[in-house]
Amino acid sequence: MRHLFSGSIAVAAAAAAVGAGISVSATQTAAEAPAVKTAWGEPDLQGIWTDETDTPLQRSPRYANQEFFTDAQRAELDKERAALLRRDRRVERGTELDVAGAYSALFMSQKRTGARTSLIVDPPNGRLPPLVPEAQKLAAADREFRLALLQSTETCRNGSVACSGGKYDPTPSPRLAELPARYNTARMNRHDGPEDGSLGDRCLTGGLPEFGTAYGGSFRRIVQTPGGISIFYDVGQGQGWQRNIVMDGRPHLPPSIRQWYGDSRGHWEGNTLVIDVTNFSPKTDFQGSRENLHLVERWTRTSPTTLDYVVTVEDPTVWTRPWTVRQEFSKQNDQENRLYYEPRCIEGNYGLPGLMRGARAEELAYAEGRGPHPATKDNATDFVGVEEDPLQ
Repeated sequence: MRHLFSGSIAVAAAAAAVGAGISVSATQTAAEAPAVKTAWGEPDLQGIWTDETDTPLQRSPRYANQEFFTDAQRAELDKERAALLRRDRRVERGTELDVAGAYSALFMSQKRTGARTSLIVDPPNGRLPPLVPEAQKLAAADREFRLALLQSTETCRNGSVACSGGKYDPTPSPRLAELPARYNTARMNRHDGPEDGSLGDRCLTGGLPEFGTAYGGSFRRIVQTPGGISIFYDVGQGQGWQRNIVMDGRPHLPPSIRQWYGDSRGHWEGNTLVIDVTNFSPKTDFQGSRENLHLVERWTRTSPTTLDYVVTVEDPTVWTRPWTVRQEFSKQNDQENRLYYEPRCIEGNYGLPGLMRGARAEELAYAEGRGPHPATKDNATDFVGVEEDPLQ
């Protein structure tokens, strides 16, 4: 959505002032707020909603069991993060990092630091639960494969955090033609085919749950009709998508039917919309969870301008226990956003075929002795934001 930040947005990367605290305390229950109703008597969740501050998914160990930042901590974090974004990281001219250094505070905005030290509210330490042994093995194997494709690049030679756990070897990896252990959803350092690219590069989206980013917009427009609810997500750079919530009490789809955004079945519990989501596709990936991902979402309007979102995430094949995230969204101006320009990443995306054509051109040049081996160039790392974020 092009004009969604309608005066209420708390951004500007250079700003160090602290935004207002959350308007509903962590202990307030939905029952304490008067319900806003639709014309047909259901709780009214309609509108355009976004999280106007930035909160990390996991709590940094430096904050231990501290659930909320102090005002002084938020101000200092805003200052540190703005300085990091403005920093000129360009090194030797003509290097990959030099080119990637084109992005700075002139081109990017950043949300102010939120009140919470983590989106995760359970476990109480604000951290993801440990992975089960099999998930640990899968994650390690995936990381090892991706690092192997980076081993002969400047990224590893210069000791970038993007090569953490790997080592530099000027010899291109013998694993260059190897297939990943499972369906690829992230960037890897090659472009042999479309599915070597990340989901975003392919104009796809990570789907649910969707928590937004520090730099990009993340909006959801909720529309209700008698017996029906639809939520449209505007995220990324044109990777918007829509989900329809089945509200008539029907059971979930058969296990053999898998969908990119899962199968959402909702019902009302008082003023709260509860949505049970299953049947995810194995081609999606959230923190390592795929077809066994199970979500229970709770959406509650806590005031005319605030919406509380709580989601419990479960996958016994990935984590040792379920975990829960809480976010608060602010309502955006319906009048100022009455015109909506539909994201069209797929129709207008010339980037992905361009990446593959470029890869073929590099291979041809190397074969003819006119350039370096393609494996020595890093086409996988997004250097912007690779630095350690003080929020993490």
